[in-house]
Amino acid sequence: MSVLKLKVLMVSNNKHNQLNDKYLTRIKNIVLTKYILFDIISSLLAWLIFFSFRKIEIENYQLNQIFDSIFKNPTLYIGLVLIPIYWLLLSFISGFYRYVLRKRLVSCVGETFKITLVGTLILFFTLLLDDQVRNYKNYYYTLSVLFSIQFVFSLTPRYIIGYIVRNKIKKGKINFNTVIIGSSRNANLIYEDLLRKKNFYGNNFIGYLKVSEIEDFLHDKLEYLGTLHDLPDLINKFGIKEIIIAIEPEEEEHISNIVSWIGYSEVLIKSVPDLGKSLKGKSHFVNILSIPLIEVQYELMPVWQQALKIIIDKTVAFLAVILLSPVFLICFLGIKLTSRGPIFFKQERIGKNGKPFVLYKFRSMYIDAEKNGPNLSIKDDPRITPFGRFLRKTKLDEIPNFINVLKGDMSLVGPRPERQYYIDQIVKICPTYKQLQKIKPGVTSLGQVRYGYASSVDEMISRMKFDLLYMQNMSLSFDFLIIYYTIIILFRGRHI
Repeated sequence: MSVLKLKVLMVSNNKHNQLNDKYLTRIKNIVLTKYILFDIISSLLAWLIFFSFRKIEIENYQLNQIFDSIFKNPTLYIGLVLIPIYWLLLSFISGFYRYVLRKRLVSCVGETFKITLVGTLILFFTLLLDDQVRNYKNYYYTLSVLFSIQFVFSLTPRYIIGYIVRNKIKKGKINFNTVIIGSSRNANLIYEDLLRKKNFYGNNFIGYLKVSEIEDFLHDKLEYLGTLHDLPDLINKFGIKEIIIAIEPEEEEHISNIVSWIGYSEVLIKSVPDLGKSLKGKSHFVNILSIPLIEVQYELMPVWQQALKIIIDKTVAFLAVILLSPVFLICFLGIKLTSRGPIFFKQERIGKNGKPFVLYKFRSMYIDAEKNGPNLSIKDDPRITPFGRFLRKTKLDEIPNFINVLKGDMSLVGPRPERQYYIDQIVKICPTYKQLQKIKPGVTSLGQVRYGYASSVDEMISRMKFDLLYMQNMSLSFDFLIIYYTIIILFRGRHI
């Protein structure tokens, strides 16, 4: 094949992969919406039936009283509003709504069972234990009925949705761009086995990466994409959703830092069982009916803490925007009266998974401050307006960051987002920076608390070390501690 034809083919494949990535995102959003919608409907029906059951079976209302006791009772309607929210929050905190296109039917049953059991027990001990009953057997009766109704009504649509998704994968309507790491005999066996079952697992093989100069068995079957160093760029370029590590024992040393090579990406990692200890992470067997592989998952925080972090972010940001509206007005007037130009400063920054977003701040510099190119702020920077100095000293210029939190671009706590211009420079010196893009950037961070603003790339790298430390020890308690020290810094006017 000529070089020109090869280039045309690669461009064509790249466009196809980008379209597939957008298609997957759209399908994922549709499936997620279906899960949430049917969970709301299921919880409404389950509550209505259970409420009626209590009135008829437990409270023994007469036939002529049943309608009034049920439909004229305000408790029914309060429950119809609050109960669906309760079950949605519980499912969200448990992580059920993650990886909706990858959810196995067995997992769907197991997760629904656990959510229903925990949710039923909480409802029982908080709302139903004070019911007036004839004997204690009625308590167990009530508990079992509540669990059974909620479980059946929740599981049925969930199972059907999951079954439809699995069916689309089997028919090839949904597939996941996949890269194989390795080129040995082992890699070839796994590739051929998965190729035969690609409509079961949904793998769309893009190519392979070599980790050593061992004999190459895939050169005439798959496109050679490069080495591990090329992996982060390939993930973005081709929209890679799954990585299969199929190397020989003597190549194991090359993948000890596989997480660093993957960087910020959220991809599914599968490997041969022998590599489980080297990869480190939560793992379980998949592909039981073919060559066994283990699926490795890296969770920086427990799933329930990740969910609570999102809830806390949204709640605090919403309250901050409402309660600080008078401050917004003061800043608005101060900027408008002291310098010409827009109120808000908008700049593209890089967020989670390397995706760009627009950062909002109150403008503290004169317009055209960077007409000569990107330039970090320094002490006594002449580009800063007099009112802007006040904004920066009090950190009021960053209040609009809460808008970014509401939009989902940022979190309350996380590494400060940088511009691509500076990220490119940082990565040349310290490639591990990309690991910070596994998480959302934050309004405040450990780096901000311990180091403050950076006025050079070297200072950015020094601050980055604290943010990497935060990422390696992420927890809600750590977040609260950072927020506490941030508040102290705001009052003291200096970093700790």
